[in-house]
Amino acid sequence: MIVIDPRSPVPPYEQLREQLFGAVSAGELAPGSRLPTVRRLADDLGLAPGTVARAYRELETNGVIETRGRNGTFVAATADDATRLAQQAAWAFAERVRALRLTTDEAIAYVTAALRSEPTPS
Repeated sequence: MIVIDPRSPVPPYEQLREQLFGAVSAGELAPGSRLPTVRRLADDLGLAPGTVARAYRELETNGVIETRGRNGTFVAATADDATRLAQQAAWAFAERVRALRLTTDEAIAYVTAALRSEPTPS
């Protein structure tokens, strides 16, 4: 169940995006599951259609959902577990970067440096 907190400092579209992504990641929304239309979900949540559309666009950009024209919007199928886990890690990193108020360029620089460095034994 999606709940939008109007008192939260997190914008409504981001709350919606995070909750939908969480449901997909947790397997609550399986690949191929049909999502409500933008208008229907906006009405159900008391949001503007543009707010829901923005959340859907961001999820689609990141390969979490896919729009099939008039057929609707669906949870995308991920290629494999490695892809799914990498997507989850990327989303978690992006959320942390936003919370820290880093720029995109700073975040990319940190990721680039981390990927080029030798892994430390654990």
